[in-house]
Amino acid sequence: MGQRLAVYCGSKLGHHPSYARAAEQLGHAMGQRGVGLVYGAADFGLMGVIADAVLAEAGDVIGVIPDLLIDAEGAHPGLSRLERVPSMHRRKQRMMELADGMIALPGGFGTFEELFEALTWAQLGLHQKPIALLNVHGYFDGLIQFLDDSVEAGFLAPSHRALLHSGSDPDLLLNALLPEPQC
Repeated sequence: MGQRLAVYCGSKLGHHPSYARAAEQLGHAMGQRGVGLVYGAADFGLMGVIADAVLAEAGDVIGVIPDLLIDAEGAHPGLSRLERVPSMHRRKQRMMELADGMIALPGGFGTFEELFEALTWAQLGLHQKPIALLNVHGYFDGLIQFLDDSVEAGFLAPSHRALLHSGSDPDLLLNALLPEPQC
């Protein structure tokens, strides 16, 4: 079984075309490297863009969707596998179980919540998987500054701040999270 990344991202495309381009670039890079995608199962917004890009490279795409969204939103029709779960909480838990690391792309409350739960669980030692932001078009600049300010204010330990990596280039970020195995 190859490596997988959980990708947290928007169910919308956002107003800047660079968001979709970055999602597509990351998806193609993942698929070309044999890195599977674990995500929220949608076929729209940045979620759909990254799933389509991984699938275009014949990559493995696992969608995890809670029962409450399956009827309202449906799921991407081309998924390698769809897992239905009873709740949003179980969705996040299952995505982390299936993944070897997590990347957040631009998104809204759901993306932020998934990201911070993964960080909290890492802080508590519940997993040691890498977590990163794909900081497209400066989208996460304010969040990065806020986290740095939280360290300065004494509410976030520097070692916990270091749990979150960031970068603006999908290929370089992927290299940092899942380095090629040394022969």
